[in-house]
Amino acid sequence: MSSVDFLVKLRDAAQLMADAANEYLERLAPKDEAKGNWDPSKIQWSQAEGSKGPYERSEDANNLEFKAMLKDLAAHSGKTQRNGYFYWCFRNGHTVGRKRRK
Repeated sequence: MSSVDFLVKLRDAAQLMADAANEYLERLAPKDEAKGNWDPSKIQWSQAEGSKGPYERSEDANNLEFKAMLKDLAAHSGKTQRNGYFYWCFRNGHTVGRKRRK
């Protein structure tokens, strides 16, 4: 195994641990705080392809639901899980991705 392969596996393992910790913390949070106050079905999503496969993305900046989602993501360090989806905010701060959890 090369050092690059090792680092990729180490990174993926760390991401899995971080996701598990976030999910556990969200379960401990009060229901209204954990869910936020936004409806993803009212946000316009487009299909995209990333290094880990297909996902959906949105930059629906004029939508109040999108703004509420961004605020909720900011409160959860840019990542959250909701109704079977994993949501994350891109580094640019105005694009959100989502992918159905396995």
